Amino acid sequence: MVTPESIRASLEAGLTCEHVEVRGDGAHFEAVIVSAAFAGLSRIKQHQLVYAALGDRMREEIHALSMQTLTPEQWQERAPRG
Repeated sequence: MVTPESIRASLEAGLTCEHVEVRGDGAHFEAVIVSAAFAGLSRIKQHQLVYAALGDRMREEIHALSMQTLTPEQWQERAPRG
């Protein structure tokens, strides 16, 4: 069975990430992925990088993945100020 942890591990192995969160129930998953590699890319190109990092898992194991892709700067802007 696919787990959020296994998806996170695949993402971190295939893409340099500053932060990765994955939640899901075994069939449907949500991910927040923060990577400097996303800088200057369209949302489509960012998602293509994520799909490439997951490789065949997207076709064979993961049925639905909703993702939010952010650069480190965008992630910092979202951080609560304390």
